[in-house]
Amino acid sequence: MMGGHHAASGAAAWVAVTSTTPIAFGWYPVSEVGVMTGALVCAGAALLPDADHHRGTIAHSLPPVSEGVTRLVASVSGGHRGATHSILGVAAFTAIAWVTSLLTIRTETFGDVLVGPGVMAVLLIAFALRALRLTRKGRWWSWTTSLSLAALVAVFAPEEWYWMPFCVGLGCAVHVLGDLVTTRGVPLLWPVRVRSPRWVRRYPVLPFDDVWRAGGNVSLPVLGDAGSWREWVVMTPVSLYAVVGVTWAALDQMGFDTASVWDAVVAWTRTWTGAAGS
Repeated sequence: MMGGHHAASGAAAWVAVTSTTPIAFGWYPVSEVGVMTGALVCAGAALLPDADHHRGTIAHSLPPVSEGVTRLVASVSGGHRGATHSILGVAAFTAIAWVTSLLTIRTETFGDVLVGPGVMAVLLIAFALRALRLTRKGRWWSWTTSLSLAALVAVFAPEEWYWMPFCVGLGCAVHVLGDLVTTRGVPLLWPVRVRSPRWVRRYPVLPFDDVWRAGGNVSLPVLGDAGSWREWVVMTPVSLYAVVGVTWAALDQMGFDTASVWDAVVAWTRTWTGAAGS
């Protein structure tokens, strides 16, 4: 799946899980500020498994730091779509986020400053902005934008960072799921890699060859190759959903009566469908 679509799917997943609006599930409710900031952070977290790709979106997000990090991760994980694209990889990223969230500094002026979540937020926001093409190419622009957004949250809503480990885990899981439904698949059970039997590779016309790759990756290739028209068909409404969810949270935060607007839309829809069916 393309980087921008990974980011959009992460933002959409965050809205669906954390927002309490009628268009979401609200399984892990957070504040409106949490929905807005978390959507951007989760969009960045949905790119983390591609930290094993030294030419991917992450590598160009916060140069030169990001470039060095991706080369290191690639060497440790076995290259692109290796360890970071597995269940163990998702667990490892979540654990790192949890440990990082414990890093605080006590100050007399501001009290406990959550340094770890702040640093992680800068990185993840930079990943998201780069993938969604919301920042220009250039080192100073990426650093300035990411630092500014993370600082705003740290100053005005520092309590929001409690959800960071969950956000990272959700974003990484969505990424792995996104690559699972493309043709190359993922090594879901890494480090266990079970190569497909010879008869599967000998008769590629059978659907097993697409589901069980020769290198041991598993796939449910309903979206075809990364960047295919099928991916665009699925991800366009997903991206729109993320935008609507974040906009809804922003309007709620500003005091708009979105509940009344929603009730009016539902009533109009029922009236229209009833008239069309009669």
